[in-house]
Amino acid sequence: MTQFTSHTLDTAPDAARPIFEGVKGAFGFVPNLQSYMAESPELLAGYGALWDLFSKTSLTPHEQQVVYLTSNFENECHYCMAGHTTLAKMQKMDPAVIEALRAGAPLPDARLEALHHFTTLVVRNRGWVSDTDVDAFLLAGFTRRNVFEVVLGVATKVMSNYTNHIVHTPLDAFMAGNEWSKPIAEAA
Repeated sequence: MTQFTSHTLDTAPDAARPIFEGVKGAFGFVPNLQSYMAESPELLAGYGALWDLFSKTSLTPHEQQVVYLTSNFENECHYCMAGHTTLAKMQKMDPAVIEALRAGAPLPDARLEALHHFTTLVVRNRGWVSDTDVDAFLLAGFTRRNVFEVVLGVATKVMSNYTNHIVHTPLDAFMAGNEWSKPIAEAA
């Protein structure tokens, strides 16, 4: 099995070091995900840029977490699901919404459920979403801009989810209590 390096400020490539400083300033430490991403300073920078851009979208912070958690669920990313569960709790997101997202169940809020459903379709169908599904998303009160903001959020999670799958990123200490495995669907 290929072993990947979890970089520190001392071992990271030169181009990754200033990015590490920014990440450490934002989080107070360098999360394990970014420590592995540092092997490719371009991936690390790209992920940070998309993360920052998605945070500036017209979606609310809770709506952004719905996109992220839905993507994490669909991509079966244990690391990101634990991390975003922690972040959603820090944002005081409704615990029932968080639990539904972790279970892959319908959300108890109609607007957030429309976002969850649309994001699920975008991830599962790799962007091939029907006009009917786009129209339903818009009828739920979202905008055409939001359609593309979902694409941005999904793209951000592809970078992190896939990195975590490849390197088997261990959870960070701040994620304790939010460990996750995708629920197994019951046989019909």
